[in-house]
Amino acid sequence: MEQFYMRSQPPSAYVLTNPTPERRENCAVVMLEFNELSPTLITRFMDAGELPNFKRLYDGSSIFTTDAEEASPNLEPWIQWITVHSGLSYDQHGIFHLGDGHKLDSPQVWDLLSRAGRTVFVCGSMNSRYDLPINGAVLPDPWASGTPPYPAGTFRNYFTFVQRNVQEYTNDRIPLSSGDYLRFLRFMLGHGLSVNTGIWIIRQLIAERMNPNSRWKRATILDKLQWDVFKNWHASHRPDFATFFINSTAHFQHMYWRNMNPDVFTVKPDPTEQSEYRGAILFGYKEMDRLIGEALALTDDGRTILILCSALSQQPCLVYEDIGGKTYYRPRVFERVLEFAGVEGPYRIEPVMSEQFQIRFEKEASAKAAAEALRAVCLPEGPAMEAHCHGTDVYAGCNVYRQLPKDAPLMGPDGILMPFFRLFYQVEGLKSGMHHPDGILWIHDPYTSADHSARRISLRDVAPTLLSYFDLPATVEMTGRAISTTPGSGVPKADKLRCR
Repeated sequence: MEQFYMRSQPPSAYVLTNPTPERRENCAVVMLEFNELSPTLITRFMDAGELPNFKRLYDGSSIFTTDAEEASPNLEPWIQWITVHSGLSYDQHGIFHLGDGHKLDSPQVWDLLSRAGRTVFVCGSMNSRYDLPINGAVLPDPWASGTPPYPAGTFRNYFTFVQRNVQEYTNDRIPLSSGDYLRFLRFMLGHGLSVNTGIWIIRQLIAERMNPNSRWKRATILDKLQWDVFKNWHASHRPDFATFFINSTAHFQHMYWRNMNPDVFTVKPDPTEQSEYRGAILFGYKEMDRLIGEALALTDDGRTILILCSALSQQPCLVYEDIGGKTYYRPRVFERVLEFAGVEGPYRIEPVMSEQFQIRFEKEASAKAAAEALRAVCLPEGPAMEAHCHGTDVYAGCNVYRQLPKDAPLMGPDGILMPFFRLFYQVEGLKSGMHHPDGILWIHDPYTSADHSARRISLRDVAPTLLSYFDLPATVEMTGRAISTTPGSGVPKADKLRCR
């Protein structure tokens, strides 16, 4: 029989309490995974009255600050989200690159819940993996390469469309056919496309015709489409555990922190640029505020625990100001860059975030040769490419982050010169937000009262906590402990579960 303890006075004494059987049988969890939201900015915007639904959720939640317990270069969301979902530290799981989540040998929370007979829906969770059979559905993040959607027949057309749009977001040409658009539209019409989303998309496209600089707002379209799909599946299947991941505001913070708070930066934004982007980050938070309002309504059934998790957060990026701010460059056509470097196939290229991309080879020797060839591509002052070989895979990208002259020459391994900008293009804007290990974890639990004591916990504690809601113990590999949402308890729930 499950046993819980609540702290009383004195601190060393505990009172044994038991939840009702209904809680164990009927509990459901929805976890909103809003990537890299800043606790500081949320507080600022809530205090200004800009985020009424965030405030409603905050007022009714137990508030925790998570610590990713990592520093650069290991402080990346595709590393931290694996920790959230598996309960393993980076030292344990060892997954360093985005798109490699499928290589993880350990189960994630939804695998353990599925094995226990619970139904699950994983919607967009970053760098995810899953075991088959799984009792539910999985819609991977747009950067996933080795993790297909499940059921494949249900989500394939949607996943392909979204993946190509996201991976080539900075490019003027998206590799999609008219048939791809038609199949995507058919999917959305049958899987929850809302009138509000349709109207917003039409208005956005019209706005772009009138002001091409407003294209940046397009990043929130995926949020709206993904939420429509999530709501439709959740209403139809009522999973016991569901995740919903979005990334647009993290993108806005990386790109537009300089515009939101120019005083802390040496490189000031252009006045014309400032007029367009000064409110971009607040715009992103207000868009997420609308989703939180809908999530509160969706889960207002007296049995569903609503959790908001960010895994990590951001802060102003000031470390590149002495070189004019951080910019980055992306291949116009990936195959042409590899051809210039003398890389031989067969291979498969998978774009990732920013300047990065992966190359999959059939043989390890081919991968090693490709990494060496790419590292030999140079500008006059040094290497232009970074490439790391892991088995048959190469993780590569342009490692130049400063402003280059328009006539910058690029030299290949064989000494042939090529204009740099014939192979690469500069992504618009300067990076102005960087990662911070603090994250938010708000738990809106209908079975407990709110707690704003702002306790600090390890990110490794999230997975055991999720399992504890379903009376499942942490695995032996998990080094975190389930936390209690009982105000003032100060007692890890995992310890309580061990005292059966």
